[in-house]
Amino acid sequence: MRGSEVVLGLDIGGTTVKTALVARDGTVVAEGRCATGPEYGGAAVLATVLEQAAHAVGEASDMGVTVRAAGIAACGLVDEERGTVEFAPHIGWQDVPLRRLAADRLGLPVALGHDVRAGGLAETRHGAGRGEDVVFFVPLGTGVGGAVLWHGRPLPGSHWRSAEIGHVVLRPGGDECTCGQRGCLDTFAGGTAIAHRYLQQCGPAAGGPASGVDTAEVVRRAAAGDRVAARVWEEAIEALAQALLAGITLFDPGVLILGGGLSQAGDQLLVPLRRHLERRMAFQVLPRLVRAELGEAAGRIGAGLLAWDLAGGPAAPG
Repeated sequence: MRGSEVVLGLDIGGTTVKTALVARDGTVVAEGRCATGPEYGGAAVLATVLEQAAHAVGEASDMGVTVRAAGIAACGLVDEERGTVEFAPHIGWQDVPLRRLAADRLGLPVALGHDVRAGGLAETRHGAGRGEDVVFFVPLGTGVGGAVLWHGRPLPGSHWRSAEIGHVVLRPGGDECTCGQRGCLDTFAGGTAIAHRYLQQCGPAAGGPASGVDTAEVVRRAAAGDRVAARVWEEAIEALAQALLAGITLFDPGVLILGGGLSQAGDQLLVPLRRHLERRMAFQVLPRLVRAELGEAAGRIGAGLLAWDLAGGPAAPG
């Protein structure tokens, strides 16, 4: 191990900052995490991120390994060309020149990417998308994210906003979304929306968050025969299928990878989702529909792969 080379992968989420020292083959050599602390404001979050990155580089030095570069995967709107996080309301950031600030602090070349695209990159090269030319990665968490990978590279779009499938409008005039539109996929299939819709339809008898009725509980109750939970879950899957078909029509992926917390529902999600997609297919070809393999480590591994790309070529597929 001593004398070897690694890169730093850093994944900035709304609740946790995760780091990984990543070898060229995508193997995680060491990892760490700390609370993001958005309640203390954007400046404090930035200080935490830079400190955690510096700590990870110091740890590598103590291990006797050389850090070639750093990669950062950030939530929000990320302009990878300018190296800025344009807007990340969950952590209080606006127009933060993160790439320059991290490079100045670490004394290393730094690559900046979007967290979902970084996760998709990791799944494409070292996870469920290995061997596919076109990959559609859709993490299902608080909201619904999306990334398209083309021949092993993220396809970010002209303005770094591609594949935002959670904000495809399915029901014009429907519930208001956090993006300002109404009737987005997020208002049906986002984790927050699923729990909200269940509690709304059940009324006070269902209890609030304090009674444990979160999205995972709604999924559990649906499996146990709760009619309201089953209806909300079915509506979420139907909406997801409708939006995913649009993505399949546009991108013709070979594999559709579902990640995030909701993917843990397994066949309770995959079986009805596949059925809904098959019913809607016309000329489209249904891609392989699979769960992500790398779990919550995908973001920081993907950030590490961005760093290896910057440092001297893509990491070899595993």
